[in-house]
Amino acid sequence: MPNIHVDGATFERAPDETVLECLERNGVEVMSSCRTGVCQSCLVQAVEGAPPAAAQTGLRDTMTKQGFFLACCALPEEDLTIDLSGAAGREHHPIVTSIDKLNDRVVRVRCEPDAPIDYFAGQFMNVVGPAGDVRSYSVASVAGLDSYIEFHVMLLPGGKVSSWMHDGLNVGDTLTLIGPQGACYYVEGSPDQPMALAGTGTGLAPLYGIVRDALRQGHSGSIHLFHGSVRADGLYLVDELRALANEYENVFYHPCALEAGGDDNGIEIRAIDALVEATLPELDGYRVFLCGHPDLVKAMQRNVFLSGASMGEIYTDAFLPAGGASKA
Repeated sequence: MPNIHVDGATFERAPDETVLECLERNGVEVMSSCRTGVCQSCLVQAVEGAPPAAAQTGLRDTMTKQGFFLACCALPEEDLTIDLSGAAGREHHPIVTSIDKLNDRVVRVRCEPDAPIDYFAGQFMNVVGPAGDVRSYSVASVAGLDSYIEFHVMLLPGGKVSSWMHDGLNVGDTLTLIGPQGACYYVEGSPDQPMALAGTGTGLAPLYGIVRDALRQGHSGSIHLFHGSVRADGLYLVDELRALANEYENVFYHPCALEAGGDDNGIEIRAIDALVEATLPELDGYRVFLCGHPDLVKAMQRNVFLSGASMGEIYTDAFLPAGGASKA
């Protein structure tokens, strides 16, 4: 029978024994509940070997591509090496190579990994601050294009990690990163499928990576990228995104703001959800990515669903403030 490798130990699976049962029989604790594949609490990741397709039923394609599967349903036909923590516990120590100001509140931090990092553009990684505080930042770089890892960091009032990354971090410093994590990224296949991406603030970071990754993989369907801010001068990478839209005939860039300010040339003064609805009133067949404040993401998720997008084709990444968890 196939062997199960975990944390340096090897266990032989008994006939008709699931991966979960094999691990439990050998004293390995795995979170589980329903044991029927519904609750997904026994989700683990295969880092070597192919998990059986039946154990991935119901998971998003972005999860199956990373090798995640349900241990309670898995009857593998080959050896599997599994990670019980997924990517969440993997630590990296890249060197900061550049810190650039993108506007008054956002800096771009690029760092060179000490070893290759297996990630998808649009996922996020946890950054550990000097006092041990941990904040999550989306990856804006593309593994197949860039040698560096790129983050867009907004300065938040009282934000311990964002303040440090703006004013205390220097080129040559070593960052501590944990991850990557997240299922908001481009998956190859259906290259002619239209895509709509909408984000506010540094919600642009994952979307910027996703668009570039899709183009790298030859995506030919229309790609509509919406970026919103409170004021027009809160937008960033405007010139770069306009250039990208000029370079690719299937890319359409839609910057918007609630209030005028700075250079408003070509920037719609309206809410991002209203702009999406006016530009793409019918979203049947679209793949949709939504990033930004959780309240806005939730509202837009409902709107795009009512406009025809399938719930299984809507990928979200909500940016929570420090203390509420995520990007700060």
